Amino acid sequence: MAHKDADTPRVFLARHGDTEWTSSGRHTGITELELTDNGVKQVLGTGKILVGPGKLIDPAKLAHVFVSPRKRAQVTLDLLFEGAGKDGLIKEHKVTTTEELAEWDYGKYEGLLTKEIRARREGQGLDQERPWDIWRDGCEDGETARQVSDRLDRLIHKIQVLQQPYMHGEKPADVVLLSHGHLLRAFAKRWLQYPMDSALSLMMEPGGIGILSYQHHSMEEPALLLGWGFPLETKAEI
Repeated sequence: MAHKDADTPRVFLARHGDTEWTSSGRHTGITELELTDNGVKQVLGTGKILVGPGKLIDPAKLAHVFVSPRKRAQVTLDLLFEGAGKDGLIKEHKVTTTEELAEWDYGKYEGLLTKEIRARREGQGLDQERPWDIWRDGCEDGETARQVSDRLDRLIHKIQVLQQPYMHGEKPADVVLLSHGHLLRAFAKRWLQYPMDSALSLMMEPGGIGILSYQHHSMEEPALLLGWGFPLETKAEI
């Protein structure tokens, strides 16, 4: 970042690649699914362009990588950092698998489409005034929005403890989170200090990367890094 916030630590959000249920829109929490061929290509493409020495996600600038325990996230970690320093990060104890990044526990809604969940709840006499919304209503026999918010707040605190001493670039302190669609959007809401049921609509493609940081080098001003510039490299004239 060649501007006033250039040395501010960042948090990279990395979503796993496509699975069969991701493609079809089925809620996938604890179910272990393989990445599809397209999902593998998504992550490899992202890694080739954005991960490596001198790239957006530079392993040498990472303070830590946190990963969901689900297999699809673990495989995404391997693919994203393929040939780009994952072994070094592990050797330096900078990779942690944590339940705090597990996908939302969907309970009885596991494997269902949103329209199927809403039809089921309507049949139970629920949601008479407005349709089911996971950000407000949570999941039957699964996690409430408050429970997800609480575990993400704990993770945010851990990240802030890692980054706080280096807010002016005293040492590279970027963090990568490898997780899931709902969970990473929930993380972004909590990072920005929005309640879970706020009308902040966020999208994230499988295999995609999002960026969070801080304004004015201040821990009190967590921010969404909305856009990133990629300067054109030119060869020096001889």
